Amino acid sequence: MYNRNMNMSFSLPVSILKEGSRYVAYTPALDLSTSGNDESQVKIRFGEAIQLFFEELIKEGTLEEALLELGWQRVDEEWKPPEVISQDKNHTCSLEKF
Repeated sequence: MYNRNMNMSFSLPVSILKEGSRYVAYTPALDLSTSGNDESQVKIRFGEAIQLFFEELIKEGTLEEALLELGWQRVDEEWKPPEVISQDKNHTCSLEKF
């Protein structure tokens, strides 16, 4: 059982994208995203979204289940997010006609 006073510390891979005039922060480790008007705002909102995400899982008692479903592993007493191996900035794809 987890309590509200627990401390967790980990590093998450985060991508910040520009979509039109908005900025979007996304982490595949939690399948979580948020947006903002600029890079500074999206970083603040992303931190708030992560906080709310974990608070809700802890409140509902589903933290372990959710993290395991997202590919996290428990090592000793710590949770480790899945590791991003590669992220290509200029990956080219082509689709054939059906």
